[in-house]
Amino acid sequence: MRLKARWLFDGTSPSLLSAPVVEVLDGRVVGVVGSDAGVAESEPVVDLGNVTLMPGLIDAHQHLGFDASFDPVATFTADSEAALVLRMRLAAQTALASGITTIRDLGDRNYLGIELRDWFRTGAEIGPEILTAGPPITVTRGHCWFMGGEADGVEGVRQAVRDHVARGVDVIKIMVTGGNMTPTLGSHESQYTFDEISAAVAEAHAHGLPIAAHGHGTQGIADAFAAGVDSIEHCTFVNAEGVDSVDSIIGELGRSQTFVSMTLGLVPSDLPPAFPAMAKRRGAIIANHSLLYESGARIVCGTDAGVSPAKPHNVLPYGVETLSTLGMSNLEALRAVTSVAAQACGVADRKGTIAAGMDADLLAVEGNVVDDLARIHDVVAVFRAGQKVSPLNPPE
Repeated sequence: MRLKARWLFDGTSPSLLSAPVVEVLDGRVVGVVGSDAGVAESEPVVDLGNVTLMPGLIDAHQHLGFDASFDPVATFTADSEAALVLRMRLAAQTALASGITTIRDLGDRNYLGIELRDWFRTGAEIGPEILTAGPPITVTRGHCWFMGGEADGVEGVRQAVRDHVARGVDVIKIMVTGGNMTPTLGSHESQYTFDEISAAVAEAHAHGLPIAAHGHGTQGIADAFAAGVDSIEHCTFVNAEGVDSVDSIIGELGRSQTFVSMTLGLVPSDLPPAFPAMAKRRGAIIANHSLLYESGARIVCGTDAGVSPAKPHNVLPYGVETLSTLGMSNLEALRAVTSVAAQACGVADRKGTIAAGMDADLLAVEGNVVDDLARIHDVVAVFRAGQKVSPLNPPE
């Protein structure tokens, strides 16, 4: 199969390629030529029209098991496993239809993400690539304890990582601070000590897995960074009343080029915010995020999709637009959800760029998306491993 477009964003280049033809074979990109002039007449070319062809989007932080309601925890805990995995399947397909071809699921119940990941890998049904963490590691009755990943102390954390590895996860998730969905600890409060986080990092890395740290409070973020986690999720620097001013820590994160997975993307709505306390802090959080970008931190977008009505599982395109408000150029915002996100998720050897040998996960959007980032919503076609996603519209 050969695909022709008006423009190509390959995930890394500083400008668009004009009139490209992308050759795809057996689910991978074979090569890219500048036009169809060099394509043999015997090889049919599918002309996608006035579109930008780009790598499929990568959402670095979703929860496929949450139903994007005002009380997703209630449904999550009440569902049978059979019902929950079907709900996750529907969420994944909804995301795929919007051009999200890779999802890092950072918290499920009883490793159901592995079941769904492996189902899509059989090829029986087209679905996004799923990178799953299983139940996030958290202290007893800590943030998201209801997912089943409770572990305490250095040895408890080490064993939890080993248990996750044995089950076949793609990434380790550790809750270094409290969060908004569990009332037992405030978002600003640390759950684990530096030594405990370090033990988790060492164990994950010993097994060749990346480790993502949920971190809202400043001390927890600082401990996670010092311990050597691979990405910091949220990274909001909240305190009990507001948001800390943390220029020194931000500078360190930037100099180290740490991956920061910012929780961005909201569907426009008149509904009240699901987390009012965080909504009040939004301006200060965005200001710190802009400083993180300016400092040189490697920014990706993890939407936290599923946690509220404003965050359905296809919300990432709104996150792309929000990235541009941090000071990023449109090209940088697109890289953040393609090539940079692939690096953060440990799949840059096969995702995030359009080049020979890469997975043919492709998104075509109407017009020139670099000139007008809002075009990211105007999906014309989605290809997952070279197969066109059909129907285009998300399931009802």
